[in-house]
Amino acid sequence: MNTTVKSATDSTGSEPDEPGSSTSSDTPPEPGMDRFMCHPSADLDLERGDLSADEADRLHHAVVNILPLLDREIDRVGICIVRDDRMSQLHAQWKQTSTTTDVVTFDLSDSSDSPLRVDIAICLDEAMRQAVERSHEPVDELLLYVVHGLLHCCGFDDIDETASTAMHMEEDRLLRSIGWGAVYDTGDDS
Repeated sequence: MNTTVKSATDSTGSEPDEPGSSTSSDTPPEPGMDRFMCHPSADLDLERGDLSADEADRLHHAVVNILPLLDREIDRVGICIVRDDRMSQLHAQWKQTSTTTDVVTFDLSDSSDSPLRVDIAICLDEAMRQAVERSHEPVDELLLYVVHGLLHCCGFDDIDETASTAMHMEEDRLLRSIGWGAVYDTGDDS
């Protein structure tokens, strides 16, 4: 996950060797993407796609616990779980890269000081691939993608090795703070 928050008209994206894309825009990635159907709450909407109801509940609960830990007031967070084909379409439309990726973040906030309004698309297929490679559950990987996108909106970036290390440390700090445990750097050097 090596991403930057950019405007929707900026054609540059993530580093070629790292998946992930983020963008900021006045419009969500597609009509209706700001209206998610599953698990509505005051701050968080989750469209679970092909994720099981139990896994969606676990993900929703974890994100609800992460939101108060962010250094930004929350207005609304919308999360849409998609498959490779839809993620490839979003990535092509908004980052001019027609490959799948793990996460695409749309910061719809009025400014960096205003309450956070964000839509995040996360890829279930990529999470399943990474979960096998990293020996954890897909929902762990999906939560990492959500946290990664949220941190971009809170001023973190992974533009270089130093910034990337700091961002990944913050991801794992947040995950540990809710009792989830580190996902990005598990300390396993295998």
